[in-house]
Amino acid sequence: MNIQWYPGHMTKAKRAMEESIKLIDLIVELVDARAPLSSRNPDIDYLARGKGRIILLNKSDMADQSCNDMWTDYFKSKGFYVVKINSRSGAGLKQINGIVQEACQEKIQRDRRRGILNRPVRAMVVGIPNVGKSTFINSFAGKACAKTGNKPGVTKGNQWIRLNKTLELLDTPGILWPKFEDQQVGLKLAFIGSINDEILNKEELALELISFLYDRYLNRLKERYQIDETPDFSDRTAGSFYVLSHIAKVRGCLLKGNELDTGKAALLLLDDFRSGKLGRITLEVPEKTGE
Repeated sequence: MNIQWYPGHMTKAKRAMEESIKLIDLIVELVDARAPLSSRNPDIDYLARGKGRIILLNKSDMADQSCNDMWTDYFKSKGFYVVKINSRSGAGLKQINGIVQEACQEKIQRDRRRGILNRPVRAMVVGIPNVGKSTFINSFAGKACAKTGNKPGVTKGNQWIRLNKTLELLDTPGILWPKFEDQQVGLKLAFIGSINDEILNKEELALELISFLYDRYLNRLKERYQIDETPDFSDRTAGSFYVLSHIAKVRGCLLKGNELDTGKAALLLLDDFRSGKLGRITLEVPEKTGE
């Protein structure tokens, strides 16, 4: 699969971020804990140069705990503050205020030396589409401030949100970058739902996901879909299609004439993965990122 998705509003959104950056003290970047490196927009590091940086490993409840710890250590070694969170349940959010103050300690002390007291920290919340920025903001604020949805592209423009006397957030649209140099990155983003599903061949995507899961999480597939034997993956495409056909069979995905509906089975598999029904799965680990 060749995956590229960069709709026109993202160019406008990036420009708006560039204009707002001078007002910002801190960048709070959400990444998907299942693919922490692939779900980072490489343009953010350039935009955020000279600013305090916090990375929130969102959806950490859906990723391998051991991998969460590895990614926490990895990002800390790069100079980031890191918090593992689940923006839906609110897990981890209580730590953030203290870490914001720590990350901006120099700025706060500089303000005090200038006689500026109690000026709130201004933080820009950034991340790729569907990584959970608006859900995070609403959970963190304790009220519905930002529009949310389970598909990419819900937030269209910048929005300032005053949380309290010490912190203001700037919610920004999810933006990707114009071209994925590594198609494995594009695939992982498609798996987690950060690419518009309407441009994807879901059956091909499901076959790619099965191939990935076979290498690291075969038992999850076998348990979820009652696969008794270990499929033959000497031919990756044939092995993946066997599993997809089996899913269609056990879940009753049928067309007229009892023909297996592998397209429907593909949607079911993708939904099971994205919703966490397949268990805690991480798509990449630091040692295998090439960094």
